Amino acid sequence: MARTAFIGLGVMGYPMAGHLAAEGHEVTVFNRTRAKAEQWHRQHGGRVASTPREAAAAAEFVFTCVGNDEDLRSVVYGDDGILAGLADDALLTDHTTASADIARELDAACRARAAHFLDAPVSGGQSGAENGQLTVMCGGEEGAFARAEPVMRAYAKAVTLMGPAGSGQLTKMVNQIAIAGLLQGLAEAANFAIRAGLDTDRVVDVISKGAAQSWQMDNRWRTMVRGEFAFGFAVDWMRKDLKIAIDEARRNGAPLPVTALVDQFYGLVQQAGGGRWDTSSLIHNLVEIPGRKG
Repeated sequence: MARTAFIGLGVMGYPMAGHLAAEGHEVTVFNRTRAKAEQWHRQHGGRVASTPREAAAAAEFVFTCVGNDEDLRSVVYGDDGILAGLADDALLTDHTTASADIARELDAACRARAAHFLDAPVSGGQSGAENGQLTVMCGGEEGAFARAEPVMRAYAKAVTLMGPAGSGQLTKMVNQIAIAGLLQGLAEAANFAIRAGLDTDRVVDVISKGAAQSWQMDNRWRTMVRGEFAFGFAVDWMRKDLKIAIDEARRNGAPLPVTALVDQFYGLVQQAGGGRWDTSSLIHNLVEIPGRKG
């Protein structure tokens, strides 16, 4: 069992840290809102730290899961940051969906401290975190990955090394690009079925047995057509992720016309007050569903 620290107890980090504790790992947590960390402690045990530095000081493995690049810098750097407490040969693994640039930056910063770094964004949403069924895509050294992979298995069904530092974040961008276009297609298909007067349950029963099948269809079609969008992965977060992908595409020259368009459609959902709705809420732009539940 490992000495671990977990920084960031949001809708993803809270259950992920809980799975580490359930597996018997020694877990110290830090959250900017201390009340959330105290709540986690009451539920899972472990220890609550007052700063990221304190959390990292005795840990072999430090995990972070915060909002964006700047949130990550705020917990890593400075007198009270993770790097100030990180022990020699310790391993910092970042589960934030962030830029590839900051992954490479933190990799260099950890190397300068004789420590190690993995960028390790996750896919699977809140339900995946709660059920310990996340997919983790990693960037970094093979040796660091080999050390961290068994620990991450506490909350993941798949953990894969994609290449050097930054590769995990680049893979997560691919994931979000693929999902964005799929969800818009699913929204248009569901709206078409509604306007054509078809029984939408029967439609999905039929087409989900063929080439149109996807996780989103299996898990979101019926809630989409009922206007139920109170799930884990919010539009605000998706737009943050898509901005990262679009910015990276500008650098590497990959055209993303559909992704850029879907990003604008998510902007319309935000304008309608749906920033915290699930990403399947794209259908809201196409049809107003009676009795919609946000």
